[in-house]
Amino acid sequence: MTDPSASAFLSDLPTFSEFEDVANLTRYRPLPEGWALAVADVVSSTEAIARGKYKSVNMAGASVITAVLNVLEGSDYPFVFGGDGAVIAVPPNGIAAASVALAAVARWIEDDLGLNMRTAMVPLDAVRAAGLDVRIARFRASEDMTFAMFAGGGSSWAEKQMKQGRFAVAMAAPGNRPDLSGMSCRWNPIQSRNGQIVSIIAMPTGTARPEAFRALVSDVVAVANKAGGLGNPLPPEGPVPQLTLGGLAAEINARAQRGHRLMAQIKVIGAIFMMVLLYRTNLTLGGFNARAYVREMTRNTDFRKFDDGLKMTIDINAAGLAEIEALLDSAAASGICQFGLHKQDQALVTCIVPSLRAQDHMHFIDGAAGGYAQAATQMKAKAALQPAVVQ
Repeated sequence: MTDPSASAFLSDLPTFSEFEDVANLTRYRPLPEGWALAVADVVSSTEAIARGKYKSVNMAGASVITAVLNVLEGSDYPFVFGGDGAVIAVPPNGIAAASVALAAVARWIEDDLGLNMRTAMVPLDAVRAAGLDVRIARFRASEDMTFAMFAGGGSSWAEKQMKQGRFAVAMAAPGNRPDLSGMSCRWNPIQSRNGQIVSIIAMPTGTARPEAFRALVSDVVAVANKAGGLGNPLPPEGPVPQLTLGGLAAEINARAQRGHRLMAQIKVIGAIFMMVLLYRTNLTLGGFNARAYVREMTRNTDFRKFDDGLKMTIDINAAGLAEIEALLDSAAASGICQFGLHKQDQALVTCIVPSLRAQDHMHFIDGAAGGYAQAATQMKAKAALQPAVVQ
């Protein structure tokens, strides 16, 4: 669905290439009037992760983005993947269709993944009535990929309202399915190369001076940048395709209804086999080169982002992690931020691949043992124990 005013806004968004400056709020532009935020998250995601459903939790978050972008017929609408959920900025003429997609994806997640997902469509005017805003910029992750960054406090506020039951989108009736074309979940967990995979969330406090939080973000990112690949959990040469079926069931569920999955299974297994063969032989088939594709994967990952605060899942050594923890502890003690940090040995990759022949495939990174969900839980626990610090 084409909206000329939305297209004009998106094409004029500021784009920056130095992630250290992601907290520079002058780079961001406010969403136009009439937009809304499609918000979703898995209920009790930490308990689901404890039951071993971490891959399903991540796939649920990615499925929200896939379903909404598919009905909006464009991948350039701003979104943020949060591990167990997502937020997508929706233009006025897409709100009705995006609400239908949210309802359908919540039904699919319950029926096929065994998870309960909250969904809401939060009007931008409600965000602004609360004294907050939704401001957007784009970070250029690679020559072919930009990811939206959110500022202004509106995204976090919208998530809180959803958890309180406001602006809820009711789940669709049984049998409804979203369009999940392009979603892929074929990769094994990625082992840390530097020491540990660490998921970090750092949010400014209500009393923090913007320049103080901006300096903190710059310092934390600078430490992460010392790691190979800027801390990216994927290696520079890309992950090596393997003949394994780790994410097969979830992807087949997304592709076809029960009773119609044999052909989908054959197609996915065939695609995995062909990817491994082309990678090992370094042959090009129909313009597709597997080794070039996995290198693009590394460049097209969202392992670091800004969603009203800093969120990163990075591969880092012990010394770098100690330095980051010291920075965050000091900033928390000074009332600049609240933060959570979760360590694990592996990262998960969930993908949206509209076409193997294009370079705009997207890859979402989270920790394999809870990642962002566990970091958020830790942050909330710390906040409940600490008195507010007035600067």
